[in-house]
Amino acid sequence: MKTLPLIFSLAALAAGRSYATCVYPQAPDHIPDGNTATLKEMLAGQTAVKAYDSSIKAYTDCLRLEHDQQLTGADPSKMTADQKKAYDKKKSELDNVLIQKNDAAVDADTAITNRFNEQVKIYKAKHKS
Repeated sequence: MKTLPLIFSLAALAAGRSYATCVYPQAPDHIPDGNTATLKEMLAGQTAVKAYDSSIKAYTDCLRLEHDQQLTGADPSKMTADQKKAYDKKKSELDNVLIQKNDAAVDADTAITNRFNEQVKIYKAKHKS
């Protein structure tokens, strides 16, 4: 009888990925061109990039929470060797998905931030006082 809850826990782990609640944030539609942008446009760009950065942080936090929830309830110390092996395999898969999604989101955020920062440098060089 003790194996039935474990089977349900492992099934929940397997099904967990298909019910993802974390929504990938939309990148800013426009990064201003430092050669032609006004100060107002650059400030709006900065606001958009900061909002995107915050959204990426919330997304990666959500991924971590979702990952941890999918592992909740399983106690490897009470598993048979076969159950532990199945649990470890599923945990490894979930860990890999978390890492891949997290890294992709952080890379996208870094790319947007770098693009904006390049435009800021161009803008500042053009508007030296």
